[in-house]
Amino acid sequence: MSQRSFAARSARLGLTTLAGLALLLGACTSSSGSSTAASTAASAAPSTAASEAASAAASADAGSDASVLAAESDLGTILTDADGMTIYFFANDTEGVSNCADDCLANWPAVDAGDAPTAGDGVTAALGTITRDDGTTQLTINGFPAYHFASDAAAGDTNGQGVGEVWWVFGADGEPIEG
Repeated sequence: MSQRSFAARSARLGLTTLAGLALLLGACTSSSGSSTAASTAASAAPSTAASEAASAAASADAGSDASVLAAESDLGTILTDADGMTIYFFANDTEGVSNCADDCLANWPAVDAGDAPTAGDGVTAALGTITRDDGTTQLTINGFPAYHFASDAAAGDTNGQGVGEVWWVFGADGEPIEG
């Protein structure tokens, strides 16, 4: 069996397992709902694209000052931060407004926008910022707040994909990749 076939099969198994756990545990499906159990369970799920996205992020970031990069993964071309960590969309948000707070925010930290977000090669999404209630500046992708997943441990991890059927990776065009 080729490495790619094994990786694809492992990714499907991991996503299926993660989705089942997320649905069972009702992870962060309301604006401030708790998802501690779901994120703990999800942290045990295997990464679906760590080596591909990490190597893509490393090569894309070499000598670059971009804060948002495009990286290849089993899900397609996704957005990551400069360290290769996957950036997620929350379906319960509205354009320009974050509805993730408290326990939700502990499991899905807001992506800090820094001084001004900059796009790397292949990123066609519109980058911007919002100011959160606590005064911090959060990255927006096509106007929607952007997050990391606390259970993504390494560059390229996509363990948050599909959690609670409300968390999705952003594609390079800034649209969520569902499924």
